[in-house]
This record gives sequence, structure tokens and C-alpha cells, in this order.
Amino acid sequence: MKSIESRNRRTLLFAALIVASMSALVVYSPTLYRMFCDLTGFGGTVRRAAAPAPGGAGSGETITVNFDANVDPKLPWEFRPEQRSVRTRFGEPTRVHYFARNNSDETVVARATFNVTPFKAAPYFFKIECFCFTEERLGPGESAQMPLVLYVDEQLLKDESTQEVRTITLSYTFYKQENLSADEVGAARDLKAGSREIDTKLDNADTVEFDNDAPRR
Repeated sequence: MKSIESRNRRTLLFAALIVASMSALVVYSPTLYRMFCDLTGFGGTVRRAAAPAPGGAGSGETITVNFDANVDPKLPWEFRPEQRSVRTRFGEPTRVHYFARNNSDETVVARATFNVTPFKAAPYFFKIECFCFTEERLGPGESAQMPLVLYVDEQLLKDESTQEVRTITLSYTFYKQENLSADEVGAARDLKAGSREIDTKLDNADTVEFDNDAPRR
């Protein structure tokens, strides 16, 4: 009997450890994935580049970048690009803005993800670190104008699989972050103040650092 009870306790303990491990993996998987990518170069590894020299020699060809914005149905925010598209030269940094407003009567924290289409062009699309993959906070009725600087690498024209691409769409989706403690809400980035700070830095910066999250073959 004692042997059976002992086996049962071990089985329950083992099951509890599995459940705890799976719960921790779910909670920390986004962070772990990004750490894994940074260490191994797999998938969404961030590649960084300084701003291309203005007026540098190039093909002079242009590409259209469209902007899209979406919100989770649970998120009481208005979110939109301030311009639906821009036409820019390859390798030329271009600044645009997105707009967000909290339409509720309480402070709300949200987190944005983005994607670039067509996907095959994503390795050649660079942008500054802005408001994605971080928890962003807006107070009741508060709004923010969020700057974004981007450029499309001219190497896209030399890749046989992408050389015909002349339109790229950048799409963001904001998701509400729920069940946060008061401390977690307070720790979220102030989207309005943070966006103003980025705009000021861009106005005064001699160089700008760009990121690319897509793997290049």
C-alpha cells in the first residue's frame, strides 16, 4: 500500500511540475523567443543599420509604402496612420506618423505587433525602433502621435525574387494587455511622452539607427 501511495505522490508531483513548466513557458515565450533569435540568428533576429547617407548615389528608383492599422476588438483605442502611403526612393529615410487615442475613461495598456508584406520583401525593409513589441500606456482620453522612420534597402532590386516589388505594406495591430497590476500599468511606457521624445531625438540626431526583424537569405 505504501508503495502505491508513494508512486501516486511521485506521479502527482511530476504532473504538477509539467503544468508549472508549461505555464512559465506560455508567460515568457515571447521574451525567450527574441533571446533565442538574438543568440542564434534564427527567424526574427534584429539586424541594425545606420541611416543611409542622404543624397548618396543610387538608382533613383522609387517604391510605394502603404500603411495599415488594426486594433483588437477588446481595445477601446482609435489607431490609424496619418498618411495611407508614401512614395520614396530606395535607401532614402522617410518619416511618417501613426495616431492613437484612448477612447475609454480609464488608463489602458496595449502592445503592438507588425508585419511587412509581401513577406519576401521584409528583409529589405528597415525602420526605427518605435512602439511595437513593448507595452504602451495611454490615459483616459489621451492621444499620441507616433513617429516612424523607414527606408527600403536598394538590394531588393538585385534579388531575383523581389526585384519586381514596387509596393510594400507595413501593418500594425494593437492588442489590449489585460489583468495587469497597478505596478505593471505604471511600468508600461507612456506612449504620448515617449513618442514626443522620439520625435525630438529625430529632429536633433545626426544619425539614426534602423532595425530589421526579418531573416535575409
